[in-house]
Amino acid sequence: MRADAFFFWRIILWRREKSPFFSTGELALWGTSLALILIAFFLFDGSGYLTLAASVLGVTSLIFNAKGNPIGQLLMVIFSILYGIISYTFSYYGEMITYLGMTGPMAVYALIAWLRHPYKGNQAEVTVNRLGRREILWMLLCTVAVTGLFYLILRAFHTANLIPSTLSVTTSFLAVYLTARRSAWYAVAYAANDVILIILWTLASLVNTAYLSVVVCFVMFLANDLYGFVSWRRMRIRQQQGIA
Repeated sequence: MRADAFFFWRIILWRREKSPFFSTGELALWGTSLALILIAFFLFDGSGYLTLAASVLGVTSLIFNAKGNPIGQLLMVIFSILYGIISYTFSYYGEMITYLGMTGPMAVYALIAWLRHPYKGNQAEVTVNRLGRREILWMLLCTVAVTGLFYLILRAFHTANLIPSTLSVTTSFLAVYLTARRSAWYAVAYAANDVILIILWTLASLVNTAYLSVVVCFVMFLANDLYGFVSWRRMRIRQQQGIA
């Protein structure tokens, strides 16, 4: 790999054709997500700037991920640290352990994997991968094992809302595995995780309305992850056709 591949300006902006990296629709999605997150923050919270920073970083990482850009994984590492701290404040130890112990480290691995598999030498776009049947079976077996293990751990920690928290671990593991393996289905797994997190933080907001801003954050994450799946499907078709 060429040394200049690691300069962020090449990773973010460089592509073979002379056109903007983000489309108008993608910028609109990102801008709308940021606007709604900011509105929700000042309406329901107004003081938890760590939550605001995590939300902004998270939704920004997703728009880069939707383009197959490694910058998205770098931002996800930072988001995982911030989100782990936020989860700790409401005794969501499952979320804390999942993001600090699994999602964050796997995002580092995914960052390296994406940089090592650029599409036609373009560091701004990863080559989309397709999993074989044996690997899918292995992934599912690992998911069952991880779910069972985390259930026992979370129960021992007296985690709030144990069942949804355990399901969050399940979907998170699937998401990070598929992300590291460069599969378009990573976005579907993250979308499923978003739905569970919306439920979890809605329950938390019944105790403290400040967490409503987190609910809005994950609603925006859901919208971005659904778009990410559509975007990766298009990427896969275009790459199969050999179009740069």
